[in-house]
Amino acid sequence: MNTDGNASEPRTGGPTARTGVWFVGARGSVATTAVTGCAAVTAGLRPPTGMVTETAPFDGTGLPPLSSLVFGGHDTAHCPLPKRAEHLTDAGVLPHGLVPAVRAELRAADEEIRFGGPSPGDTRSDEELIADFAADLTSFRVRNALERVVVVNVASTEPLPAPDAVRLPPSSLYAAAAVRAGCPYVNFTPSTGLRTPALTEAAAAGALPHAGRDGKTGQTLLRAVLAPMFVQRALTVRAWSGTNLLGGGDGASLADPAAAAAKNAGKERVLADTLGHTPQGEVHIDDVPALGDWKTAWDHIAFDGFLGTRMTLQTTWQGCDSALAAPLVLDLARLTARAHEAGLSGPLTELGFYFKDPDGGPAGLSEQFTALLSFADRLREAR
Repeated sequence: MNTDGNASEPRTGGPTARTGVWFVGARGSVATTAVTGCAAVTAGLRPPTGMVTETAPFDGTGLPPLSSLVFGGHDTAHCPLPKRAEHLTDAGVLPHGLVPAVRAELRAADEEIRFGGPSPGDTRSDEELIADFAADLTSFRVRNALERVVVVNVASTEPLPAPDAVRLPPSSLYAAAAVRAGCPYVNFTPSTGLRTPALTEAAAAGALPHAGRDGKTGQTLLRAVLAPMFVQRALTVRAWSGTNLLGGGDGASLADPAAAAAKNAGKERVLADTLGHTPQGEVHIDDVPALGDWKTAWDHIAFDGFLGTRMTLQTTWQGCDSALAAPLVLDLARLTARAHEAGLSGPLTELGFYFKDPDGGPAGLSEQFTALLSFADRLREAR
């Protein structure tokens, strides 16, 4: 399998340069919310709430403007983006009246969506799928005169591949296509993506920056804040249990125990890395279709205080997954594009702030945010 990257792409920005954002899972809730939100913020219809890259510390870093982003992607679903956005409006995810105002942008993005795979009955080999996906990426870049294209995986969680698996999982097929087409890559899911030795080496050979994996939007975000608190106050955590109730496509995919196990690995990693041990307790994920894009997460933390006094902390998190994820996805696309322009390559560990299972770096949110600010300084100096 040839996964050589294209290291000869131009890396010079400019005020009129445009950047492509290619979503794997382009007709899903997260991608639809991101495209809608980008158009709304660009038009001044909504503020950029939740976008860290739109705050003062990122001024002067040379990130591609939101107005310069061009969207496309792969998906096996057929529902057009405008209709998908209307469904999200009915579910309370998007505000009423917004979709008509940005319908042209949604249609333009939908025209750039290509059918992915492998789907049932698909007879293409891994090599053929990778070649087809890479050709879609190259065509998208050339057709829209784009400076570069960042591939962002926001598809449903897939089970981890078996050790003796002969074929690559879908997420790795798309990641291999990104490398072959010379595109920076972001894995916002817990799926395998680039995390195979061959693909990681290919990304390095192609001098491509990449970031992942599994976006940190709710329960794990809170864990990344609370776990350091216990360490800093010298309080011993004995058990940390959690439950997630969610619906939508993510809930349906996570009803598969193998997919849920892949998801929970990242949730547990932040505790092990921060506390220095894995406390008792598990995270349970329940699919509740009636919740749609909304999720509820409970955590029960048992800890010891002075003289062994036993105490507990309980938390409840309720939120809209797509509205939490979309601004982070836009942040990551912009940051990774700018890193590529600046000539950076390899895993962007400073972006661990955004992930449950990052490619190195600290586990606590405060330390991760400090690393992210240092990354902003690095980008600013590279201008």
